[in-house]
Amino acid sequence: MTMSRRLADRKVVRFEKNITRRGAVPETTTKKGNGYPVGPVVLGFFVFVVIGSSLFQIIRTATSGGMA
Repeated sequence: MTMSRRLADRKVVRFEKNITRRGAVPETTTKKGNGYPVGPVVLGFFVFVVIGSSLFQIIRTATSGGMA
């Protein structure tokens, strides 16, 4: 029974230390905002789809004589 009591006391002490440190985030772990929110592959695919579809639409409009 003494072993579990010591373990419980250790956990309580560790929990109380965490309570006092909450909200104190060090400066080095915060994001600086230099990265993109999406990866370069996803961004490239999105640009390819948007530009490709607009070019396809322009070509289709030009071949049909301006009437959709």
